[in-house]
Amino acid sequence: MKINSISMTALLVLAVQNVQAADPTVITITATRTNQKVDNALSSVTVITRHDIERLQANSIRDLIAGLPGINIDNNGGPGKTTSIFMRGTESDHILVMIDGVKVGSATTGTTAFQDIPVDQIERIEIVRGPRSSLYGSEAIGGVIQIFTRKGGGALKPSFSIGAGSYSTYTATAGVSGGGEHSWYSLNTSGTDTKGFNACTGKPSPGGAGCYTIEPDKDGYRNFSGSFRAGYRFDNNVSMDAHAMKTKSHNNYDGSTVNESNAAQEILGGTLHFSPLAPWQATLSLGSSRDDSDNFKNGVFKTRYNTKRDNVSFQNDINITDKHLLTLGADYQKDHVDSTTNYTISSRHNTGLFTQYQGTFNKQELQFSMRQDDNEQFGRHYTGAAAWGTSIDKDLRATFSYGTAFKAPTFNELYYPGYGNENLQPEQSRSIEVGLKGKRSQSDWSINLYETRIDNLIAYDSSISKPGNIDLTRIRGLELVFATIFHSWTINSNLTLLDPINQSAGSNHGNLLPRRSGQTVRLDIDRPFKKYRLGATLRAEGRRYDDVANTRVLAGYALLDLRAEYQLTKAWQLQGRIENLFNKVYETSSFYNQPGRSLFVTLRYQP
Repeated sequence: MKINSISMTALLVLAVQNVQAADPTVITITATRTNQKVDNALSSVTVITRHDIERLQANSIRDLIAGLPGINIDNNGGPGKTTSIFMRGTESDHILVMIDGVKVGSATTGTTAFQDIPVDQIERIEIVRGPRSSLYGSEAIGGVIQIFTRKGGGALKPSFSIGAGSYSTYTATAGVSGGGEHSWYSLNTSGTDTKGFNACTGKPSPGGAGCYTIEPDKDGYRNFSGSFRAGYRFDNNVSMDAHAMKTKSHNNYDGSTVNESNAAQEILGGTLHFSPLAPWQATLSLGSSRDDSDNFKNGVFKTRYNTKRDNVSFQNDINITDKHLLTLGADYQKDHVDSTTNYTISSRHNTGLFTQYQGTFNKQELQFSMRQDDNEQFGRHYTGAAAWGTSIDKDLRATFSYGTAFKAPTFNELYYPGYGNENLQPEQSRSIEVGLKGKRSQSDWSINLYETRIDNLIAYDSSISKPGNIDLTRIRGLELVFATIFHSWTINSNLTLLDPINQSAGSNHGNLLPRRSGQTVRLDIDRPFKKYRLGATLRAEGRRYDDVANTRVLAGYALLDLRAEYQLTKAWQLQGRIENLFNKVYETSSFYNQPGRSLFVTLRYQP
C-alpha cells in the first residue's frame, strides 16, 4: 500500500488510542453486555472518558474519534453536516449505535446523525471493533459505538461554559448534578451556533458533481439540546435508572433539491436492575428513539422523514461460579417510518434471543455467544462468536476471536421511490482476529490483525440504477496502539493499515471500497504543569477513492491541532484550541469543503 500526501514523520509514530492508558475500572462494557474490567476484554475496545473530552477540547464526536484505530470519517462540509463513520472498512450503516443502551439512528438511511449529538452532555464513549451481531443483532458488522450521558452523583455541582471561535461560532453549556448515598441525577443543556463556510463546490446538472448545484454562500448550523438522567439504588439490590435526551438543529447546506433542514433527535429510556436470587442479576430495559427531519429548498417545505425505533430488552446474568458467567436474554425492536415520501412498507419488527458464556480457567479465558433474530421481512438469521485469551505472562496477553454478523437492508434501500430495490437480501459477514497486548512500566501497547468477508454487500449498482448486492468484499487490517508517559508527557498513538477490496465479478473487481483510507495515524501528546496544560494532536490519512470505480481520488492529508488550558481558580478554567494549524485544504468526500485554520476559546466553570 502506498502512502501519498502523508507526513513521513507521522508514519514513524506507532500510534494512539486517543484515550488514557487502559482504564481498569469495572464498567458495563459494550463488548459483552456485562460488567468486566476494560483490560479483560477479549475484543478491541477504546474508552473515551469525560476527562478525555475536556482535555481534547472536542466540539463534536468527529473531533473525538477521527483517526482512532479502524476509524475513517466522511463529512459533507463542516460542523452540522452529514458525518459518516466507517469502522474497519465496513459500510457507514454497519455500526450499531446506542445512547444509554437505547439503539438510535434513522430507519430510512440506517445511519446515526453523529453531527447533532452534543459532546458536552457525554460522560463516556465505548467503541468496540469487530462483529457483535451475536449479542446485538442486525447492523453490528463493523462494531458498536455506545454513548453514555452524564450520570451525576455526589454533592450538588453546577457547571457552566461559554465559547467562541472562527466562522462566527458560539457555544454555551449549563448543568447541575448531584445525588445522595443511593441516588444520582444530572441535568444538562447546551447550544451551538455557527455561520460556517461554503459547504460544497459542486457543479449543477447535467454533468453535475458533488451537491449538483453552485451555491457560494455560508452554510450555517445551530443546535440546542438537553439531557436528563436520574436513578436510585434500593437496599434490596434493586436499582432504577431513567434518562432522556433531545436535540433540535437547523442546518443550511448546498443541494439541488433541498438545501435546508430542521432536525430533531430524541431518546427516552429506563432500566430496572434486580436480583431474584443471589447469583442471578436481571435487567429490564425499555427505550425509544426518534430521528426527525423536515427539509426545505430556499425556505419552501419539500419533504419530511420521521423515523422511530422502540426497543425492549430482558437480560439475565447468572454467576455459575466466580469465574463462570452465563447470560440469557431477549430483545424486541420495532422500526416505523412516517414520511411525505410513500414507502411500500413503513414498519417492521425484529425479535432476538441470545446467550453468552464467559469463563476463566487458570490463565485461559473463553467467551462464546449465539443469537437468533427473527425479522418480520427477512425471517430468521443465526449469528455466533467465539473468543479466547491467554496470559503469556503477567504483562503479556494474546487473543483470538471469530464472529459472524448480518445487516438487514434499510427502508431507503428497499422502498425509496425510483431508487429502492425490493429484491435485496441481508448482508452477511464473517470475521477473524488475532491480537497481542502488553504492559511495561508506564506503557501499554497492542497489535490486532483481522480479516472480514462480507457476502451480499449492498452498494449502488449502475447497471440497474439502484442498490444491489455485491457478491463478496474482503477487508484486511492491522491496528497498532501505544500509550506511555515520558518525562510527564502523556503520549497516546495509533496506526491503522487497511486493505478493503471489492472481490465481486465485473469491472470493479479488485477495486478499493470508497472513502476508506489505507493508512491512518494519530498522535496525542499532553503535559500538565502547575496551573496550565499543553497538548497537541497530529492526525494523518492516506489517499482514498470517492467512487466504487476508483476514478475519483481524494488526496491524503496531515493535520496538526494545538491546545492549551489555564486554571484561573479551583473552579474556573480557560481553554484555547487551534485546529488545522497549517491551514491544509482537504476533502473527505469530493467537492465538500473542510474547515481551514480555526481558533476556539472556552471559559469553563466546574467546582
